Amino acid sequence: MGQQRAFIGSFTAAGGPGVLIAAVDDDSGALTVLGATDDLPDPSYLALAADGGMLYAVSETVEGTVAAYRVSGDKPELAGPPVPVAGSGPTHLALLAGHVLTANYGSGSVSAVPVHADGTLADAASDVRRHQGSGPHPTRQREPHAHQVQPDPSGRWAVCVDLGTDSVHVYALRDGTLVPHLETALRPGCGPRHLAFHPDGSYAYVLNELAPTVTVCRWDAAEGLLTPLRETPVLAGAPAGDAYPSGIVASPDGRFVWTATRGQDVVSVLAVDDAGAALRLVDTVPCGGHWPRALAASDGFLYVANERSGDVTWFGLDPDTGIPRRAGSVAVPAASCVVFG
Repeated sequence: MGQQRAFIGSFTAAGGPGVLIAAVDDDSGALTVLGATDDLPDPSYLALAADGGMLYAVSETVEGTVAAYRVSGDKPELAGPPVPVAGSGPTHLALLAGHVLTANYGSGSVSAVPVHADGTLADAASDVRRHQGSGPHPTRQREPHAHQVQPDPSGRWAVCVDLGTDSVHVYALRDGTLVPHLETALRPGCGPRHLAFHPDGSYAYVLNELAPTVTVCRWDAAEGLLTPLRETPVLAGAPAGDAYPSGIVASPDGRFVWTATRGQDVVSVLAVDDAGAALRLVDTVPCGGHWPRALAASDGFLYVANERSGDVTWFGLDPDTGIPRRAGSVAVPAASCVVFG
């Protein structure tokens, strides 16, 4: 088995190098950039195929596309032309049942694009579902804004978080068609952005962008049912202005959840209590840069993509407290996300 690698996205419109491949040092967690390509505009989020041979990226542009890359070497190689997702401003993507799903923030929709047996993409989306509704925020919630889509741990459902409608949508994917199953309402005005599942699949933690909180939800995979339980702050005090929480990740052992907050430039550490049913804020630490957009955890290290300072910073993790300790960083202008494989 080869050395673990990291894949980093960045905003080309802000000077980013596009999609990067980096080597990961097993002992220190350090990243070393191997190669990059800028042939896709604003590849803001990435998803790696299960076998590690193909990488998929959204182009967060008005037109909205998704692209496939071969990543067996040190530099990503585009595997066919980018495919329109029939939605604008895609901000997230995931793989499910032979399809790439995209969450399209600008158009408030979810798209499904078929994946061929060789990992390349079909030339068009097989289905697009636009959300309906709005929220109380006067500027951010005038219409739907799908921000994240991912499969649940059972692989039976696609779960999409919509910031504009204060809700989480659950879909089944059948023969390339997104079948609406359930829409779960969260507190009006909270502005949900991303969610992370507890490793045992029984709970989901929804990070809210318009209120610096996490909503703990029970997840029933058999029924595709999401039930909100309680909200937990991710900051010790009320922020002076908008805080802009962004990324969330749960530890593989299910003991901790980490969140990033861009307006405060911090990572928050939350302990998981009551077998997953509750979170408790333990501490906040500096994110190692400015405007932390996304988090990833891998092999005892936490990684932060700091967009405005242009770096990916890694932290060692205290096994008892979950508190991150800064260990190093690598320069990546306009960094947007990091995934591992």
